[in-house]
Amino acid sequence: MSREVRLNELRTVIDPLAYPMSRAEAREAVSDVTLLYADGEESLADVVGRSNQDSFERVEDLEAEVYGNASVEAVGEPGQSEGEG
Repeated sequence: MSREVRLNELRTVIDPLAYPMSRAEAREAVSDVTLLYADGEESLADVVGRSNQDSFERVEDLEAEVYGNASVEAVGEPGQSEGEG
């Protein structure tokens, strides 16, 4: 069964996983999850696959890698900046 989650709901998916785990194990564990972005969607396994980490010791490690490797669509319009003007 495929699951769809928003990026801000990521912890609901990755908290229950058993750590430590390899990148390959993480990709397999989230292979049925689609991340819903502000402007699009992407497979969570694809995001994890872009990580440079070979393993994740704790949930915070995986979470940081997902946020760091999420597509630009995750946060809205490209080129937007707050505080200009």
